Amino acid sequence: MASVGAKVAKFKSGDLVGVGCLVDSCGTCAECKDGLEQFCPNMTMTYGSTDVVLGGGTLGGYWASIVVDEGFVLRIPANLDPAGAAPLLCAGITTYSPLRHWGVTKGKKVGVVGLGGLGNMGVKFSKALGAHTVVFTTSESKKADALRLGASEVILSKNAAEMAKHAGSFDFTLDTVSATHGIAGSSTSSSATAT
Repeated sequence: MASVGAKVAKFKSGDLVGVGCLVDSCGTCAECKDGLEQFCPNMTMTYGSTDVVLGGGTLGGYWASIVVDEGFVLRIPANLDPAGAAPLLCAGITTYSPLRHWGVTKGKKVGVVGLGGLGNMGVKFSKALGAHTVVFTTSESKKADALRLGASEVILSKNAAEMAKHAGSFDFTLDTVSATHGIAGSSTSSSATAT
């Protein structure tokens, strides 16, 4: 952290910190008051929002510096490599939040659709929460990575027999694919869904 404002109480200049997807929110709407700042109609996202302090658009990781409300800053422990912590601030919370919200625990069967950046995190968290984790991928080449990350099984989604074998057997499905694709015979975009 390069510097702190006069009213900042939790951090000091020189602290190792991280910022997730949000820079600020209004703090007064019903969503903010319920602790759901990610639904604030006036939030400032790390990337692609209007920066109300500096002006212009927010640039995420492309910024040389960023102004962030202290409520959206997280302390990075000294024993944690910043490069290892960085993915947790976006892909990590994006996948962890729905897994926790929908009660993924030991004994649950979780499907993770896709094995990109979000899918990698989803597999790791699902395994850490104790779930039997099944990765769905279109790429044979991703099977070894999925298993290395902790998947219990890997299904090639182009294989109708493999898909049919698991139909209706999941407690939760985490869909991490951003491209439009079919689920249960219909077309949809990226989502986290309970099944």
